[in-house]
Amino acid sequence: MTRRSEQRDGRGKRRRRGHLEDERPLVRRVGGRSRRVRVVYVACEGESTEPDYLEYLNERYGDTGSTPFRIQPIYRKNGMLPSETVEAVSEIAAEDEAWALFDRDEHHDILKAVKGAAAGNVDLAFSHPSFDLWLLLHFQAFGGTQSGSSKLVIEKLRQTDAAFKDYGKRGDKSIEAARRDALERNQDNAVARARGLVKSCPHGSCAPGRAVTDPVDRDAGTRSPQQWAARSGHAPDCPLLVRDPSTDVWRLLVSLGIHPTTR
Repeated sequence: MTRRSEQRDGRGKRRRRGHLEDERPLVRRVGGRSRRVRVVYVACEGESTEPDYLEYLNERYGDTGSTPFRIQPIYRKNGMLPSETVEAVSEIAAEDEAWALFDRDEHHDILKAVKGAAAGNVDLAFSHPSFDLWLLLHFQAFGGTQSGSSKLVIEKLRQTDAAFKDYGKRGDKSIEAARRDALERNQDNAVARARGLVKSCPHGSCAPGRAVTDPVDRDAGTRSPQQWAARSGHAPDCPLLVRDPSTDVWRLLVSLGIHPTTR
């Protein structure tokens, strides 16, 4: 990850400046006319799977909807802690939309990450136990407490589709070629199953229909960490660390217009 400079305009708002902005145009010509590009920065805990997946979303869907979008993945070699993803995207995104994508795993700073995200209006795509669960939900439903372990999730993922039979072996957790095709064929199922995990949360008051997918105004007032974590559809008093298993990645797809909002 590279730092980029920024400055403030006359209204006190931050303005983007530097090479990251230069990597993608803010206006694209689509169908013979110009349309403004929606820029979304997403900081990833992992350095391989999640950035690969986000680039797949860019390539497959970035120009297909009513509003073109460009996801700018932010990641580091050897990964980041959850709180570091929030710090990184807060620094780089300036006033643009910002998401932090991280897992439960065995991390001990998740509540710190949520507190920082609430303070900085950074949206969350939290997965418990890991992002691998989101991939698995493309092919089958899944339930049962995993306590931060992805072992069973990955075992089942390898059994679901030929493209994923070697997933995680020899360090190969990439999302390319045949794996992208397999995910695309089953995307609707993944969204439905992820929403189903919210509905079946043992807390009892969680409902996917209450999830918030509207873009976040980075300059809006802050909310409590509990209120911020409830954007996922889970109740404000549902403890984040017991949402096992669950994944909020579906909200990112709905927010980008890749998948229609479902109530």
